[in-house]
Amino acid sequence: MTTTKKSNKVLIFIFIAVFTLPVILAKLALDNHWFTEAATNKGELLQPSLDMTSLLTEHDSKKWKLLYILPAQCDVSCENAIYSLTQLHSALGKEQDRAESIIIALEDSDAKAISAMANNKHLKVLESDQQSVNQVFKQVTTNGIFMADTLNNIILRYPTQTDPQEAVLHSRDILSDMRKVLKLSRIG
Repeated sequence: MTTTKKSNKVLIFIFIAVFTLPVILAKLALDNHWFTEAATNKGELLQPSLDMTSLLTEHDSKKWKLLYILPAQCDVSCENAIYSLTQLHSALGKEQDRAESIIIALEDSDAKAISAMANNKHLKVLESDQQSVNQVFKQVTTNGIFMADTLNNIILRYPTQTDPQEAVLHSRDILSDMRKVLKLSRIG
């Protein structure tokens, strides 16, 4: 009888260990950062998100937005960013109506670039002032392409590129993130 009781106790111990050991190991792995935490977004996550409602008019739609602030001199990285925004809108395919590309033009923004974008149906040019932009971006650089949700919260930032090949590769990252949010969101 004692050997049966001993074997039952060992069996119960093994049974408990099989179910509790993985939980204990998972807790240790999380607490000690034994692995790289998964992040599927390709852009830089802005925490906290930036509220851009003051830059938009009340007539703006509830769409996902890609945003670029036009600098005073539109150099190669600026041209690449504008080209990327145009191509990204086309690359969204059937989801185009759920997203829009917005260029924020300031008082000192490059007038030549603004006039070149006037005929582009994929880009929406909004005029704003430097004070409003500073109020929204506070301590975040405005150099980059930004993604905003349907509630006008800027959530991701993508750096601009001077090399055209790098700009294309970064456009793929933006497109990947945009497709993910459109797939997961029922809004917009």
